[in-house]
Amino acid sequence: MLVLSRRPHESIVIPECGITIRVVAIEGNRVRVGIEAPPDVRIIREELFLETRPAAEAEQFCHA
Repeated sequence: MLVLSRRPHESIVIPECGITIRVVAIEGNRVRVGIEAPPDVRIIREELFLETRPAAEAEQFCHA
């Protein structure tokens, strides 16, 4: 895992995928993140992703 520090309004770009992740705001212990991606790229919160996957796939995702 790559861990980067960013300040509000700074971004991380994944050019091969056409994805930009921007820190929109930091409020206390919460960070608001904006994600720009092509329309065909699904973006889903992890907890929802794990709920919709079969248990075996979710387990593999968590430990990959």
